[in-house]
Amino acid sequence: MNITVCIKRTPDTETRVRIASDGVSVDPGGVKYIVSPYDEIAVEAALRMREGAGDGQVTVVSLGPANASEQLRSALAMGADRAVLLEGDAGMDGLATAKGLVAELVDHDASLILFGVKAADDDQQQVGPMVATLLDRPCVTAVSSFQVNGDMVSCRREVEGGTEKIDVQLPAVLTVTKGEFEPRYASLKGIMAAKRKPLEQKAAAVPEARVALVALELPPARPEGRIVGEGPDAAATLVRLLREEAKVL
Repeated sequence: MNITVCIKRTPDTETRVRIASDGVSVDPGGVKYIVSPYDEIAVEAALRMREGAGDGQVTVVSLGPANASEQLRSALAMGADRAVLLEGDAGMDGLATAKGLVAELVDHDASLILFGVKAADDDQQQVGPMVATLLDRPCVTAVSSFQVNGDMVSCRREVEGGTEKIDVQLPAVLTVTKGEFEPRYASLKGIMAAKRKPLEQKAAAVPEARVALVALELPPARPEGRIVGEGPDAAATLVRLLREEAKVL
């Protein structure tokens, strides 16, 4: 089974983000970049499917700047077989990103195309379903676990009050969320092997973005807390303040 995983270069979720002087971008100084955490889950899922089948190839693809090759090498160190970097920028336009990826993916012999359920930076959850639509393939989102059985893939989604099971025919597109696919750590052997694995770099065929980022701003500072009393006697005061000052009741 051949599987393609689309990954994104995002700031580390532990990074203290600062807005650049232009007001529309992140100051790159001191920012560490990683594979978006949900995309790591998708890579892990692909590796387990290949290992279970005993053959096949896992390809990782990223659309982004030239230095996104670092994140592709991280996925290769986990165990992916080859990588493709599409150099380009679609900004916040999910459809432009999807079209740029599809220009590459249409030539991939992949039964499954996997995405993380969302990116850690923009949290849009758009690109995976858009790619599926453009490729005319079935898509299941927010998949916590799945199994391939012949030409079908059986997916499980955690929904409010239970679990949803969906079966779709291959080839298909899945977006993967937290569940049974806990990402592995790259071994020293894997890190050394990643340096020898093929990483192709090419210009991305990205259409003009139709979504523009107007401004970035930090959330307002959280006000200091206050103690309104102690014990049961403070309950009435707390309720009054929540209703009259915080206006949340």
